[in-house]
Amino acid sequence: MTNNVRKQLHERLWAAAEQLRANSGLKLNEISEPILGLIFLKFADVRFKKIQAGIVADRKGAYSTSRVRPVSPDDYKSNGVLFLPEIASYSYLMSLPESKNIGKAINEAMKEIEAKNTDLAGVLPQDYTSLHKIPGENSKILITLLKNFNQIPDDIEGDAFGEIYEYFLGEFARSEGAKGGEFFTPQSIVKLLVEIIEPYQGKIFDPACGSGGMFVQSANFVKSHSEKKSQVMNEVALYGQEKGTRNIRTAKMNLAIHGLSGKIAEVNSFYTDTFNSVGKFDFVLANPPFNVKGKDKNKQTIIDPVKIKGDPRYYLGLPITGSGDISNANYLWMQMFASALNNKGRAGFVMANSASDAGNAEKEIRKKMIEAGMVDVIISVGTNMFMNATLSCTLWFFDKRKMGTDRKNKVLFINAQGIFTEIDRAHSDWTDEQIQEISGIVRRYREEKGEEKYKDIKGRCRVATLEEIRANDYSLNPGRYVEIVEKEMSDVDFDARMKELMGEFTNLTGEAHKLEKEIQEDWKNII
Repeated sequence: MTNNVRKQLHERLWAAAEQLRANSGLKLNEISEPILGLIFLKFADVRFKKIQAGIVADRKGAYSTSRVRPVSPDDYKSNGVLFLPEIASYSYLMSLPESKNIGKAINEAMKEIEAKNTDLAGVLPQDYTSLHKIPGENSKILITLLKNFNQIPDDIEGDAFGEIYEYFLGEFARSEGAKGGEFFTPQSIVKLLVEIIEPYQGKIFDPACGSGGMFVQSANFVKSHSEKKSQVMNEVALYGQEKGTRNIRTAKMNLAIHGLSGKIAEVNSFYTDTFNSVGKFDFVLANPPFNVKGKDKNKQTIIDPVKIKGDPRYYLGLPITGSGDISNANYLWMQMFASALNNKGRAGFVMANSASDAGNAEKEIRKKMIEAGMVDVIISVGTNMFMNATLSCTLWFFDKRKMGTDRKNKVLFINAQGIFTEIDRAHSDWTDEQIQEISGIVRRYREEKGEEKYKDIKGRCRVATLEEIRANDYSLNPGRYVEIVEKEMSDVDFDARMKELMGEFTNLTGEAHKLEKEIQEDWKNII
């Protein structure tokens, strides 16, 4: 399947999903899980049929005719395939007449899949009887959806199902706005994180795992560097924590559709450390929620410092304000990542730009990280990389392996803001070649085998010493170290910057109005 054909298929399937939304009267977030569930069902059906004949033949060959042991779900599980009962087969559902309650039939199919594959218990959507607000229209719309997803060819190659699933996750994120960003990180950013931490083998941890994209790309990395591409789960073990039930279900379906398994716990990671993570993991990958305050705008506690005091994960101290509240959770997340690493561990994560220069208690934590030699690479990412925001971000990398090397008292800064491929005026991406361009700088810096000697490049990358970072008051802002080459601002750059400024202006205006109301109320009380 060519890239163009694949793109056309993705767009055609997404058009069917939008048609469902338009015809059902439901919001997109109300249909996202059911649609992902049908994609999952089609995928499971294709994989089951591909291996079914072989398993039956092997069973008959292993026993005499009179002693053939029935095929069990475990036979499929041992081959990395979900067992699919007859009522859950795609062909069975497609054959049902329109007079049949199709929603009820799909619900029963999902229940049976969960019963035969206990790892998926409580994961699959089972509310297909309420996808239309008009009575009697539900079955028609579901039949249309089943027919559309049946366009996915049974002989589809490689990880095309995973690509379709990821495409839908991205489109749902794009459509849901800021809410969608809570669970979806652009694939190209995840690919770069993985290329730099190089998780060839070991335990991988993500305490804010969202839809599980970090795990999928880690597995893809292992596949691309392994001769035994079907043995990924023998090389890596996946552990995740996530607060939202919906995100947990999405993540588990995402893993299953890629032929992966992992342990994912539904907890609040600030308070709960399900896997006793301190010093346990080879790799950490994450895109945590940015700039979470200890209290919300209504003064309600979001992160209680009393509950986390003494937690060994926050070994460098708590980012506390003068009033005793958590100022910002960014440095709680970073300590969570750092503490989870073993003595050869690496971490790669997405972080808000503001964290690089944050002051007060956050600065003191950053200072300790830098002095310990943990921070290895900082990459500045341009605007428009995320589906739902124009703001830029920074990628951070910790590396315990640098201890005792020449890199211990050095940090590599990369300005990747000028590296991107425009999708449209509001969205940018990295090609695989661009990802290799950026990660190649890191490999040269690490002096990896087969790489050329590293050199600073004006406007692109520079290695800063600990002394320089101290002189810059422990700032990790790449702009302090990489000499930015001035360039003429393009229409795209201008548009992105204007959107960014307008967003900031809107926020400031809202805060001003709020402050004005508070002053007026205070004045009334004085009078």
